[in-house]
Amino acid sequence: MYRHTQPGWTILAFFLAGLLVVAAIALPKGGTPLVSSVLVFLGVLGVLFHSMTVTVDDRSVRWHFGPGFWNKEMPIETIEGVGQARNKWYYGWGIRKVPHGWLYNVSGLSAVEIRAKDRRLIRLGTDEPEALKRAIESRLHAGGRPDSG
Repeated sequence: MYRHTQPGWTILAFFLAGLLVVAAIALPKGGTPLVSSVLVFLGVLGVLFHSMTVTVDDRSVRWHFGPGFWNKEMPIETIEGVGQARNKWYYGWGIRKVPHGWLYNVSGLSAVEIRAKDRRLIRLGTDEPEALKRAIESRLHAGGRPDSG
């Protein structure tokens, strides 16, 4: 089984910068409910997207953000192929519809692209593209059967 959690340092830095900018500009002038709402919103986004965890086991590839937000799963038997990919810098972070399909990413440009048998494409951002690709390929070659170790 493969399980890896990638911290989203870049996305956290942006949320922290946003929090500091809003606080520095608005709070000295007397915080309003709108300012408080923006600060809470940025804080919640930071908690939800502070990391992304990808798990590959005998049955599926699963991924989620932060403390379990946005759980997604792709059964191994629905996967046609997998390859490494490089995202464009402007694809950004979070959950995005990009030209080739859907991107789930918290940091960096490296990704693994999963091609489903129904032609869907999913890109999972990762700081371990080789290891994630190997983990998925090993499940595909095993035909979704459990291995002995």
